[in-house]
Amino acid sequence: MSLLDTPAVKDLAAYCRDVAQRAKRASAALATVLGEVKIAWLLRSAELLRASSERLAEANQLDLDAAPGYGLTDAAIDRLRLTPERIESIAAALEEVAALRDPIGAVIDSTVRPNGLRIDKVRAPLGVVFFIYESRPNVTADAAAICVKAGNAVILRGGKEAIHSSQAIVDLLAQAAQEIGLPEDAVQLVSTTDREAVGHFLSMNDFIDVAIPRGGEGLIRRVAAEATMPVIKHFDGNCHVYLDASADPEFAERITLNSKTHRYGVCNAAESLLVHADAAERLLPRVAKALTDAGVEVRGDERVRKLVPTAKPASEQDFGAEYLGPIISAAVVDSLEAAIDHINRYGSHHTDAIVTTDLASAQRFTAAVDSAAVVVNASTRFNDGGEFGLGAEIGISTDKFHARGPCGVDELTTYKYVVTGTGQIRG
Repeated sequence: MSLLDTPAVKDLAAYCRDVAQRAKRASAALATVLGEVKIAWLLRSAELLRASSERLAEANQLDLDAAPGYGLTDAAIDRLRLTPERIESIAAALEEVAALRDPIGAVIDSTVRPNGLRIDKVRAPLGVVFFIYESRPNVTADAAAICVKAGNAVILRGGKEAIHSSQAIVDLLAQAAQEIGLPEDAVQLVSTTDREAVGHFLSMNDFIDVAIPRGGEGLIRRVAAEATMPVIKHFDGNCHVYLDASADPEFAERITLNSKTHRYGVCNAAESLLVHADAAERLLPRVAKALTDAGVEVRGDERVRKLVPTAKPASEQDFGAEYLGPIISAAVVDSLEAAIDHINRYGSHHTDAIVTTDLASAQRFTAAVDSAAVVVNASTRFNDGGEFGLGAEIGISTDKFHARGPCGVDELTTYKYVVTGTGQIRG
């Protein structure tokens, strides 16, 4: 029987509360679980995934059969598909997380006070993570792995389009937990597709410590508006490439093209191009031609259109747009400061790059641009947990509290102060 054929949960609020309570109990147990146990769970989970390819394929086929009814595009259906190669990639990703150092208990800083007290700042789990995400099955395993590695219990609320695939994966993770001795409720998948369940979980700040939405802007804004606990998020990714007056033409073309065209539908793809007026004649026709040849539509201001006749007029909305497709806005700016002002005004504080040979310009740009990642002479596409050496990531945050940029295991922790004395009292 399909999960979607099961009767609706009779008491949705009670169901959600039970899931949250079990996650809270599991998080308390996880806080003291040794790193070796978490590693053993991840490695056993990888083994079970590899050994259960047929079982996973059967569950995945239920999702693939239902996909046309949800109006999924061919590309979305392909992302949903679990092939033997993709199952191997999911298993390998769990092994990569297992190889990461365990953050829990790590001493961030340590001092000894004049009175002899030792003050250690020590990493500790956040507690319970409520993760709401899109429909790719690999995200289910990745999120579970990284949350538990950081000592957190996780409640997974994936899209209905992948519910059978996700449930099959979570069942295997639970089997591994039972075998290894990890709390079985450390990873739970919300089994109902009722959208109201999200609202119930977002009200439970007595059990859930942080919410992390990953998906469309509408979902993220809903979570940010309704959550009674902290939210780690980014709304959109209007990322910029700025070609400074001294930019090398080859660098300018290569970096802009990769930032825009490597993958269109991702949050760290460039959506806006800025060019210093002193370099516009030298750089803009070449870069615009490369973009156009790659199938990208350039929408420019008046000065761009004088140099690039094929460019279409850019509106005010274009400069703030996240296209997620083969369109880029472009503008000529009079100075480095004007570029910084433009980015801080229209950008989304995600990823912004400068191409320059001037060290002072690079330093000013990185200091003044208010973004989670500021890149010098490289593609915006590098703002990624794997590329940063963090291993897996659960998302990219444009917030300033509690985490910023790619969120790996360290970003899924908090800290506590451990104070050790020898009988001191305060006078």
